[in-house]
Amino acid sequence: MAIKERLLRELFAIENRLTHTSDVTDRVAKNSILQQLTIIRDLCCDGLPKEHWGNYVEIYDGMILAFKQMSKIESEAERAEIRSLIVDILQKLVQQTKNENNFKKEIVFLPYKASMWDSLESVWQAATEDTEHCKAYVMPIPYADRNPDGSAAAWHYEGAEFPQNVPVLDCNKIDLNEMRPDMIFIHNCYDANNLVTSVDERFYSTNLKNCTDKLVYIPYFVLGEIDPDNEEAVKGIQHFVLTPGVLNSDLVIVQSEKMREAYINVLIKNTNVSDRAFWEKRILGLGSPKLDKVAHAERKDFRLPKAWKKLLKGKKAVLYNTSLSSMLKYTENYCKKIRSVLATFKKQKDIVLWWRPHPLMEATFRSMHPELLKEYEKIVKDYKKAGWGIFDDTAELTRSIVWTDGYYGDWSSVVQLYEATGKTIMIQNVESYE
Repeated sequence: MAIKERLLRELFAIENRLTHTSDVTDRVAKNSILQQLTIIRDLCCDGLPKEHWGNYVEIYDGMILAFKQMSKIESEAERAEIRSLIVDILQKLVQQTKNENNFKKEIVFLPYKASMWDSLESVWQAATEDTEHCKAYVMPIPYADRNPDGSAAAWHYEGAEFPQNVPVLDCNKIDLNEMRPDMIFIHNCYDANNLVTSVDERFYSTNLKNCTDKLVYIPYFVLGEIDPDNEEAVKGIQHFVLTPGVLNSDLVIVQSEKMREAYINVLIKNTNVSDRAFWEKRILGLGSPKLDKVAHAERKDFRLPKAWKKLLKGKKAVLYNTSLSSMLKYTENYCKKIRSVLATFKKQKDIVLWWRPHPLMEATFRSMHPELLKEYEKIVKDYKKAGWGIFDDTAELTRSIVWTDGYYGDWSSVVQLYEATGKTIMIQNVESYE
């Protein structure tokens, strides 16, 4: 238990300090010790459910009161007697704390892109609401776009882009090794293996697994369902499974039981652990938080910019989704396809195009195909300047799904989410420009 371990460290430290501090009447020393005692008290209070904090409140308050009185007494003998009493109380608190099994679980969520927060959001919400058993923290972490040679092109931090109801911690002010939370949740599984982006090395799964009792990975994407007995289909998802985040995590939560079986089949075949029971304990098919959010979202839950409202008035909206996989597959023709699509929709009088490229599209062009970056940037610039359609590069994927009336674009994880709405889905043929 993270809180219990920190509390015990603090109790041992203050006990040692009181045992070896010769003069508690010194103003600086007195205030410092009093502050330390108060911090310990508050940590215990905050870390226990109310009913169990009741077993400690009088002990802590009495100890703090005794220290305040001791620092005012002139007689060294009397001070020594009270000091001995406080040390005895601290030793009893240590023993009582060691036997206490009701401390709240500390859970830290480490998203990197705000647009992918929906892959963790419902789990965070549940932990936040369970105030009697959990203390949940969201700590966005920095990430870098990569140059073709793998070096960092630019660093990003999106802490300010998270919803207002999500309080965030500054990752530069928290030492996870020292905090050692009970659980850490991640949605980036690639560590150094992604050619387009990389989170700060401090937050690679290889390092995080040493900072917590349980590292949990939830994918930021939703895959098309496959038959776990179809070897060819299972082989097609290997690159999602054989990643550091999956291999280093204590738990991996995937979108369905079928996907769970597929993951297990990949891991048994491609790792040195062939024991199915081992992987069955680690891979859980509990569902995706992304699907949870889409299933419960309504239009009234999301604000629209005035310009978007004006465009949408009296018209239908089509979500145009462009994915990384299609761009990488049809690289030379991909920009031609986008131009063709934009030109076609521009002519429509009763439809508004809601273009939402993958959040890493520009970074992928820069890293993988820098020769086409300027062309892509010009397409985006011209489209935004023309103002006849919506360009959505915000963190709110669910808003685009809820507010549009149909889907057009690449086959991607967004398709799996859109299917949950029951609305029309059309997959574009990138090789056709008419």
